Parts: sequence; C-alpha cells; structure tokens
Amino acid sequence: MTDSWYLLQWVDGTSAVLFFCVFLLLVEYLRNKAPRNFPPGPPTLPFIGNLHTIDTTRIHLQFIEFAEKYGNLFSIQIFGPRAVVVNGYKLVKELYVNQGDHFADRPVFPLFHDIFKDKGLVASSGYAWKQQRRFALTTLRNFGLGKKSLEPSILLECRYLIEAMSNEQGNRFNPQFLINNAVSNVICVLVFGSRFEYSNSEFQDLLKMMNQAFYLEGTIWAQMYNMVPRIMRRLPGPHQRVIQLWGNVFNYVRAKVDEHKMDRDFSNPRDYIDCFLEEMEKRKDDKAADFSIENLCFCAMDLFIAGTETTSTTLYWGLLYMTKYPEIQAKVHAEIDQVVGSSRQPSMMDRDNLPYTNAVIHEIQRMGNIIPFNLARATSKDVQIGEYTIPKGASVFGNLTSVLFDETEWETPKSFNPGHFLNNDGSFRRREAFMPFSAGKRVCLGEQLARMELFLFFSSLLQRFTFKPPEGVEPSLEFKLGATHSPKPYELCAVPR
Repeated sequence: MTDSWYLLQWVDGTSAVLFFCVFLLLVEYLRNKAPRNFPPGPPTLPFIGNLHTIDTTRIHLQFIEFAEKYGNLFSIQIFGPRAVVVNGYKLVKELYVNQGDHFADRPVFPLFHDIFKDKGLVASSGYAWKQQRRFALTTLRNFGLGKKSLEPSILLECRYLIEAMSNEQGNRFNPQFLINNAVSNVICVLVFGSRFEYSNSEFQDLLKMMNQAFYLEGTIWAQMYNMVPRIMRRLPGPHQRVIQLWGNVFNYVRAKVDEHKMDRDFSNPRDYIDCFLEEMEKRKDDKAADFSIENLCFCAMDLFIAGTETTSTTLYWGLLYMTKYPEIQAKVHAEIDQVVGSSRQPSMMDRDNLPYTNAVIHEIQRMGNIIPFNLARATSKDVQIGEYTIPKGASVFGNLTSVLFDETEWETPKSFNPGHFLNNDGSFRRREAFMPFSAGKRVCLGEQLARMELFLFFSSLLQRFTFKPPEGVEPSLEFKLGATHSPKPYELCAVPR
C-alpha cells in the first residue's frame, strides 16, 4: 500500500513536470510561430531560436551565407522574436527609401529597452522621435553642423591630434584612443560645450567603457538576454556588464546636464544641452514630444556615442589600411603635396581637388563596414514584398554588408580598391550603393558632420605623417565584431614627413 502510494505520487509529479514542459513548448511555439507568407530562414529551436547556428564573431558574414541559401529576404531569430534580414542594394533601397515611411520605427529589444528605455534619438519611435530628431537637426545646424562655420574647430582638433602623434616620435603606439578622443571632442563641443584633453584620464576611461560596451553588445550573452530576458535579468554575466557600462555613461551625461542647469545663461545658449533646457520650457504642455530631463540625457548620450564611435572607428581602419597598402598611401601623399603643399592645412575647399584622397576615404568606409547589419527598424504596417508579407511591428535589418559588398554593384567588392570611386579621367565618382550611413527616414543624423570630419582628419594626418607598421610586423586586417565592426587592436609608427 505504501509503495503504491509513493508510486502514485511519483507518477503525479512526473506528469506535472511533463505537462508543464509541454505547456511551455506550446506557448513558445505559438509565440514565435512564423506568420503566414513570412520569409524563409534557418530552422529554429524553442527558446534559443537560431542561436545554436550563429557565430557572433562573424554574424555579418553568416547573413551573406544565409542569403545565398534562403534568398535576399530571409528570417532569423536571434534578437528575440523572428526578424527579417534584407540583402542587396536594390532590395534595401526598395524598402528603406522607396517605402521608407513604413520602415521608420524601432523594434523593442529587451536589452536595449532596459538600457535606453525606448527614449533618445536612436531607440524612440513615432511622434516623440520625429520631434526630437527635428529639434536635434535644427539645433546642431545652428551650431554649425554641415556648415563651413564648424570647420575651424575641426581643424583645431586636427592640430591637437597631430601634436599628440608627433609626441610619439616615430615610435610604435596604438592610435585608437587618441583618435577616439579627437573625434569625440568635435561632438562634445556641440553637445557639452567643451572639449577634453587627451591626458584627461576620466574622459579616457569613459571612452574605454564605451568601446567595451560596443563589443559586449555583439556577444552571445547579449543575444541570450534578448531571447530569454526574464531569466537573464537574474543571472550574472557579461550582459550585466553592458548595462553597467552604459549606466556609467548615462550618469556622466546626467552630471553634465546638472552642471548646465546650474550655470547656463538664458540669453546665450552654448550648446545642445542649453537649447534643450530652453525648449523644455516652451514644450512643457506637449508631453508626447518628451522634452524632459531624462530624455535630454538619453538624447545627449546618443549624440555623444554616435558622434564618437563610428567616425573614430572608420579612421582607425583608415590608418591600418594605409600601413597595409603603402603604395596607396604614397599616392595620397603625392596628391596632397601637389594640391595643398605643406604650408597650410587641407580644408573642405580642397576636397574637389583631391579626388584620389576622397576616393580612398570612401573606400575605407566601404571596406570598414562599421555598422555591418545596420540598426534594426520596425514596420509600421503590413508590407508586401513579392510573395512575402512582413507584418506590422516586425523587426527588419537592412544588411549593409550585403550592400557595401554587393557583387552586382562593385567591380572588386572584396578588395581595397579606391578605383571604385574614380572615373576613367581620375575625377571622383559617386556610387548609389555607397550606404555606410544607412538610408531612408532613419539615415544617420550626423552624416554631414562625419563626412567633414573624415576628410579633414584623414587628409591632415596624411599631410604630416607616413604611417608604417612596427619593424618586423605584418599589418593584419583581422576584425573584432560587437555592435560595430572594428580592427583588432594594432600598433603603428607615425613618421613625420
């Protein structure tokens, strides 16, 4: 009798566990079941989706492989719910440009929701995003964004960077954080009203935290967080470090905002933060636009991050390519010497007369591929693409790797070839498939600033230095992939010319 009772208890317990497991599997199946006419993709597993097939160190290359197998419109489940990946220049342009109104929202990924609260200029959607983007563009243009009036401050920062590299006296060093600091100073003047010395250890630590956070965002830990957030929120690991790092950056920005609240001159706004504080008073009845202190911190943080990471990483790639291809560097030197000489700095007026240098910069951007699968967007309505339907609210990635390396658009897509941007007569050639800043409604807000910075920093550095690898070292183009695609840390020698 006793044995039978224990057996019954064991059977009941086992049945309960089995029922619970089956129930969870059923819920997971229904939650992530592909909608009707959804693009095909690799088979998924419950709870982890496609994480078992993904190598996070080369996911941008795997997307190309999936496109070859499933077509230029395929689905993947690694960021939470199933997402659609759009491949190739023509299809990305069709969705992001021709149908751009339907692809202007942002999806909600658990990790980024927990960090950025769906606020700011990057993570927000709808009315608030439109109001904040319009205000940011107007304000930054008033401070010189995209105008010649901003050029002197960039040229000044170029001189500071040249001086810092000269101090290395031709010895080997890693230029990453010097470049980061220099580029960041340009956006810092616009947002915070001041630049930061390269010897400022607090600011250097902040840049290193940002660099680490970008890398960790691309790891399997971050994707697991998005797949099973309720579990990962309670577990230790690198995903918690991502949240901590961005929290530190937010606190830094918040401190800057507090300083501005204390010492601002109402009649003479110095920067973006001052203007936002003024706008808060004007728009206090428009709650939906979210002109609040918290959103100010997130917007300023977005401008600071975006204005630092992508341009500095592009220049970091650029110096590596110059050490890797000295014959290309020599042609840049020759053109700058002929057009500009050595008695003055290159200026934006020189760009049209430096077509080869301009072509090299564009090729660095293409090959550097800084945001390889773009920031995700969400559909605002059901969208029909051929035989497939992308439902409202779906996450969509316009795969920039597939655009910048599209074999139907580029003559030698896998080779570093400035000729991609040159006509037969040597003049500069614009290419429609050149989309490092994305396209459509969510095109990079700081594109004009980035273009100006890249030209002025690159031409100024190449005017003054020959960049060489350390003796006995063969330059490597190996990359590390996080939220951005960057070179593995390297050293070089900046030899004065």
